[in-house]
Amino acid sequence: MQIAQVISLLLDYPTEELAEAKQAFLDVIATSKLAPERKQNMVDFVEQRFSGDLMDWQSEYNSLFERGRSLSLLLFEHIHGESRARGQAMVDLLNQYKEAGLEIGVRELPDYIPLYLEFLSTQGEENLVLGLQEIAHILATLTARLEQRESNYAALTNSLLNLSGVQVDMADIHSQIATEERDDTREALDKVWEEEMVTFGPDSNAEGCSTGTSRPSEGQRKDQFVPIQWAEELLKNSEPAAKQGE
Repeated sequence: MQIAQVISLLLDYPTEELAEAKQAFLDVIATSKLAPERKQNMVDFVEQRFSGDLMDWQSEYNSLFERGRSLSLLLFEHIHGESRARGQAMVDLLNQYKEAGLEIGVRELPDYIPLYLEFLSTQGEENLVLGLQEIAHILATLTARLEQRESNYAALTNSLLNLSGVQVDMADIHSQIATEERDDTREALDKVWEEEMVTFGPDSNAEGCSTGTSRPSEGQRKDQFVPIQWAEELLKNSEPAAKQGE
């Protein structure tokens, strides 16, 4: 589904090459199965972002997604945190990618949301919906946090929720995150550095995580492939902490 690929690209780090695809993005949005309100929000996002200064856009992107963990675009950050289970989950997801015919590279982690979306976009509409349903609570929480920060990136995560077909009580999610402490402040980031120790070797939590993938092609599509099942873990971890987005 092309709209998933468009959202994948828009959620990735903004580049000059991305800006050149503006009209192509608008064309895909116009013909997508998104609800009218979601389409308009997506159009507004594209118009606003592509008409501004690229360096300002890149700076805001870094501030949102590269500082702190609450808006991390790494799925397992929201499910496993830094636990050892995260490494095995990475390995399992990499295996799912390989079974679907993807060639693994070294640029992104396999649970990077734009990468996961590009993968799903090659797997047929039914599997795309299943894959989005599995991460719906993560998408809802990201959406609420982005809305709380008045960022129009919420239009992207909200559109993914719309594609999933999952009905989420956003008022409840907003209520849950209302008392979260910002984790992107200088003080919060300094505290993380003080509390965490980087380890290397067999005991490192990063084991199995230093991988990425080349972009999948339509030739790698397998319509019968069902995305990795995270339902049990998501049910346990879907609610944000009371003290801490065709």
